[in-house]
Amino acid sequence: MSRSFSLYILIGMILGIGTGWAINAYLPTETAAQWADGFKVVTDIFLRLIKMIIAPLVFSTLVAGIAHMGSGSAIGRIGLRTMAWFLGASLVSLTLGIVAVTILQPGAGLNLPLPAADAQSGIKASALSFKDFLTHVFPKSFFEAMATNEILQIVVFSLFVGVALASLGEKTKQLVVLAEQMVEVMLKITGYVMLVAPIAVFAAIAATVAKHGLEILWTYGKFIAGFYAALGVLWVVLLLASAVVLGARTFGLIGQLREPILLAFSTASSEAAYPRTMEGLRRFGVPKRISGFVLPLGYSFNLDGSMMYCTFATIFIAQAYGIELTWAQKITMLLLLMLTSKGMAGVPRASLVVIAATLAFFKIPEAGLLLILAIDQFLDMGRSATNVVGNAVATAVTAKWEKELKDGPADEDEPAKQPQPLPA
Repeated sequence: MSRSFSLYILIGMILGIGTGWAINAYLPTETAAQWADGFKVVTDIFLRLIKMIIAPLVFSTLVAGIAHMGSGSAIGRIGLRTMAWFLGASLVSLTLGIVAVTILQPGAGLNLPLPAADAQSGIKASALSFKDFLTHVFPKSFFEAMATNEILQIVVFSLFVGVALASLGEKTKQLVVLAEQMVEVMLKITGYVMLVAPIAVFAAIAATVAKHGLEILWTYGKFIAGFYAALGVLWVVLLLASAVVLGARTFGLIGQLREPILLAFSTASSEAAYPRTMEGLRRFGVPKRISGFVLPLGYSFNLDGSMMYCTFATIFIAQAYGIELTWAQKITMLLLLMLTSKGMAGVPRASLVVIAATLAFFKIPEAGLLLILAIDQFLDMGRSATNVVGNAVATAVTAKWEKELKDGPADEDEPAKQPQPLPA
């Protein structure tokens, strides 16, 4: 089943490229755009179905995971270890982006027409600030957070609920069981939704190629190739870090992540891969109480591919305008993005919003975003897949540190652990 699903995804990608190329090459521009819009409807429906699943799945897995940890010390220990890994991964991702774009110089001598000084990119730099992020983290209504898929707010509320259930022990045993049953129901629904994933992949690729054509990949070839080379280095670093903790089992982890990586890459959506990532981690041996706690936090604080893109794209735009940034400015940029990138979860076109804010901070023309908007879909594919790898590695490493990593599939044929009350 697993191999067949991956094969169908690959077939969808190949057919999408061929169909999109044929539409772009042989139909008038306006007609091609109409076809692209038609394909996009299919992709939008699939992503809406995924978003329908994410909020209840994050809530139920996080609540059940925290409740089963039992003690406040366990929750604190795992939380500190997880956040320490996330901060280290963030620092590495941002640094690699700066170093790679500085060495490769993809924007130097760019022979593309630059936008006018007063041109607008359509991305509001003020849409995201650290002050707004801090206040936005805390929900004023749980139901509003669920309705709008505000992952950070759902995580905060879930933390409170999970800790409360753990502190009450036997009194709330049935609620914990209910949360576990909700997880099973949502994963079953995920299976139904994934049946249309290959069609959605075909539509997503076909829409992008039909609208922009394959030529755009050659036009921005140096930038795209440089960014994917940087992502490749980041993958190597993440897997080497994983190998230090997991040893040879790192290869098995990547094998279990084949489906979610392909899904994230082809749909350019990390969220689309979330349920499959959880299932892959379970098959690898990570208990749900660990993955249910670490993975949602990762989707809020550990988007490695997106963070690398922020530094890479910002300096690329500066290079395109002939603006030289000193290393002191680059280090300042790194520290700034260490904070502002943590607000990306749940924000539409989040990476572009963060980049726009960063451009404004360093007095780089914000209209430079127009240079990368046309190829953002192709870049988003790579960074979404990288986000999946980074979060899965963090979850598996945490399970190993906690001595919870199984040799085979987790949570099968083993009794559920009952939550122990937290100290009063």
